[in-house]
Amino acid sequence: MDLRQLKYFVRVAELGSFTRASIALDIAQPALSRQVRQLEVELRQNLLTRNGRGVGTTEAGKVLLEHARGVLYQVDRAREELEGVRGAVAGQVAVGLPPSLSKVLTVPLTHAYRARMATASLSIREGLSTSLQEWLLAGRLDVALLYNPTSSPGVDMSLLLEEDLFLIERRRDRSAPRPIGLREIADKPLVIPTRPNSIRMLVELELAHLGCHPRIAMEIDGVPAIVDLVADDTGCAVLPIAAVTTSAKSSLVVARPIVKPRLRSKLFLATSSKRPATPTQRAMLDVIRQTVDERLRHRR
Repeated sequence: MDLRQLKYFVRVAELGSFTRASIALDIAQPALSRQVRQLEVELRQNLLTRNGRGVGTTEAGKVLLEHARGVLYQVDRAREELEGVRGAVAGQVAVGLPPSLSKVLTVPLTHAYRARMATASLSIREGLSTSLQEWLLAGRLDVALLYNPTSSPGVDMSLLLEEDLFLIERRRDRSAPRPIGLREIADKPLVIPTRPNSIRMLVELELAHLGCHPRIAMEIDGVPAIVDLVADDTGCAVLPIAAVTTSAKSSLVVARPIVKPRLRSKLFLATSSKRPATPTQRAMLDVIRQTVDERLRHRR
């Protein structure tokens, strides 16, 4: 295998077409097909399935795709390290954000990053904490913000803050929201993400400690959609306050503090323990800590 073949294979697999990949890579399609075929011959595995609609990955192709992404990613990081020896802050940092924080942090993180590292590029991906942790281990992310993650020998984590969760309901009047006991939430119809979403798992665990189970009205993965459904009176939700303040439907819902006990979600800053951080990545960690402190401190 060589890096060029891996790069070509990844683009074909991601774009699902030799034609689209040849355009993106600026290479003739016969030459592209030949390089990918040579890779298949060397590995003695069919990596792609070809059909009239394009191409897909075989089981072997799916395995190689994950590894190839990580390999190419680390090659880019090696180049960045060498640039750092010359004193240049360059390269790229890939950051993963959970959906509830993406709207709050994406713009200020981008502004702060550009102000500090004008010659470097930033990639932000949104996903559930479990997916972000997997991408971090696979080398597809440099940094991730994770809610209530499970411990992993391949991931270093540091606690950024603890965030109160609220019961989000359809607004009935203009009165101030009243606190609600955690046990009472078991009687509420909840619009909630599917497992293994971190908030879903936390709600189930804490209710189980009280001998209760959540009453699920609907499962949906997508914070904006959840708030929209609450505003439409489909049910209630358990979310951080940021999910409400960034929603276009914020005036139609109310956030009630959860008490007895308080329901708190822990936000961690995670990096790979198997890959040394580059200078650009270390600078990004400082930017994230500062931005989170500035934007989320008043919600603690």
